[in-house]
Amino acid sequence: MPDAAATDRIQSLLRDNPMIDGHNDWVWQLRKFYGETWWNLDLAADARTFDPPLHTDIPRLRQGGLSGQFWAAWIPPKITGAEAIQATLEQIDIIHGLALRYPHMFEIAATGDDIRRLHASGKFASLIGIEGGHQIGNSLAALRQFFALGARYMTITHVKHTDWADCANLAPVHNGMTDFGLAVIDEMNRLGMLVDLSHVSARVMDMALTRTKAPVIFSHSGARTLVDHTRNVGDDILDRLPANGGVVMVIFYPVYINAARFEWEAARIGEEARTGEYFAGQPERAAAAMTVWRASNPEPPTQISHVADHIDYIAQRIGHDHVGLGSDFDGIEVTPDRLEGVDGFPALLAALIARGWSDENLAKLMGGNVLRALDRAAEVAKGLNANLPSTETFSSGPG
Repeated sequence: MPDAAATDRIQSLLRDNPMIDGHNDWVWQLRKFYGETWWNLDLAADARTFDPPLHTDIPRLRQGGLSGQFWAAWIPPKITGAEAIQATLEQIDIIHGLALRYPHMFEIAATGDDIRRLHASGKFASLIGIEGGHQIGNSLAALRQFFALGARYMTITHVKHTDWADCANLAPVHNGMTDFGLAVIDEMNRLGMLVDLSHVSARVMDMALTRTKAPVIFSHSGARTLVDHTRNVGDDILDRLPANGGVVMVIFYPVYINAARFEWEAARIGEEARTGEYFAGQPERAAAAMTVWRASNPEPPTQISHVADHIDYIAQRIGHDHVGLGSDFDGIEVTPDRLEGVDGFPALLAALIARGWSDENLAKLMGGNVLRALDRAAEVAKGLNANLPSTETFSSGPG
């Protein structure tokens, strides 16, 4: 537990500065498990008692000191085309529905000034992120309409390639982005929508940074030097962020931030494949074998210090102006110790205070950096708004 002096500092920081998390999948969980009946769900109840338990609820948002949240309007990447556009609209509808049901708590925010105003008034800024380029159905018109509904970032891919950009998880097929992918970046710049490079291949990161006129974000990623996972950000990309003005918002997912946990996960996947083949057609025996393996190979614990390590690494390598928070709560099945839900953010601030972080740098991490990126994206858009919307259309031909 933090001492009294650290507690006082944290309370002062939360009072004077907005704290913004870059990524939370709460709305997908509400849609997945409750459908339209989420409208009748008591979101002011402790969601740890729900079946299944959730990381997010209104009391813990308050306890965690958050002023704003990018809610991920995510849909599975297997959903494409017109169906993807509809499913994304249903996710956005939930985010707007939060403000409709709990107007004393939530309000849709679209600009940095909105966030500052809401923080000053004690209300919670609901921001919208589209977590996957597959969700626009290869249509810039859909991208524009998502922006009109409040979306202020889009993740270029999720865990599968789009028709125009490569993800981090699979062998590349586009060598980065096609011409249409570059047109998506251009149109996001013109709108003032942040380009989110979490989930994309290193080549897409490189191409996007070369193409964009506005800051990029990584809404939920870690440092690849600490954990060599393709979802994390390599030093060559990190070193380009100061010139771009971009921000890496550090994820809490153990596989991406704890090298021992990453190695354990790889071993588990390999063992499941081996036992599945060995006990082909005998799922009960395969499951029993995995129970034995897990007993002999316990999952390595992940601590709050692992999150702090990634934050520290990025800040020390490229400066405190380029790091933020991107938990991925309700999108991950396991969490670090002391970060089991949205009420855990003060514990992370305390851990950084113990490492010698100044109040100025903590304020940047909490939200100052992403606010700067939002403000700059809006400024760039003003300079481009005289241009007509892109007339680029998707072609399945070569980029």
